[in-house]
Amino acid sequence: MGIVFLDRGTFLPSVRFAASDIGGRPWRDYLYSPPERVLEHARDAEVLVTNKVRLPAELITALPQLRLIVCAATGVDNVDVEVARGRGVVVCNVRGYAAHSVPEHAFAMLLALRRNLLRYRQALENGEWARSPIFCLLTWPNEDLYGSTLGVIGGGALGQAVARIGQAFGMNVLLAERRDAVAIRPQRVPFDRVLADSDVISLHLPLTPQTRNLIGVTELAAMKRNAILINTARGGIIDEAALLAALRDGRIAGACLDVLATEPPGADHPLVSARLPNLLVTPHIAWASRQAQQYLADEVVANIAAFFRGETRNRVT
Repeated sequence: MGIVFLDRGTFLPSVRFAASDIGGRPWRDYLYSPPERVLEHARDAEVLVTNKVRLPAELITALPQLRLIVCAATGVDNVDVEVARGRGVVVCNVRGYAAHSVPEHAFAMLLALRRNLLRYRQALENGEWARSPIFCLLTWPNEDLYGSTLGVIGGGALGQAVARIGQAFGMNVLLAERRDAVAIRPQRVPFDRVLADSDVISLHLPLTPQTRNLIGVTELAAMKRNAILINTARGGIIDEAALLAALRDGRIAGACLDVLATEPPGADHPLVSARLPNLLVTPHIAWASRQAQQYLADEVVANIAAFFRGETRNRVT
């Protein structure tokens, strides 16, 4: 029995997992583990490492030798945590690895959309600048972040990092209270006011039954028409059909998405195939800077080493 990494292919080949730091225990990598092969790959594992491979109740139950599940991510929604707990299987995650990567990506997308960079690049490639009667092109709006209002929904490490960057740009930052909160905590703002007052809204929440479709028809209707919605968290937090309708109808100005409810999406996914100028979608890469990936790999190994030393580290169960 040893350690099995079910989806090593979700990391760059150059990222190093220092298996030697775990006392020489056997370590086996699979680039990918499709659902029909997960049990085969995991059958003799004492420790399973998964980034996005799903570990449902029936799989965990079928692995009596399993002692530890390490999620190579912060979210653990791909693991049946309650069943693992009931069987005495420890589940741990990694926190803070994307503290720079995700906020930087959020602002990279925001600036690209706010300043219409993709449209201007296409115009340049189409020869429109060369044909301009003046020294520049002024075809589309080019908006500053300075002086605008940033609403942050989700007050964890990533949300706070986004808030700090927004402040550095000179934005007025509103940190949202939970939607159904009875009392408003210090330095928080009611959820509905954040929707109504923000020029930019950035989501930094885990996907739970309470946050699924948190942003839907009602919430989109409450936002400003000039607002841009950013999601670098989980796709299911937004009602995607409602968002597509809002973008097409001009109900909001734009959206920057790094995540979708189904990943990878089909080529005919409505938000992928729409090709709207006010929608920028990236393929779940906000977390994946080279530095963030190596930090994450180091933390995965540290979690496993701590478990074998009998230490509690980043445990969810």
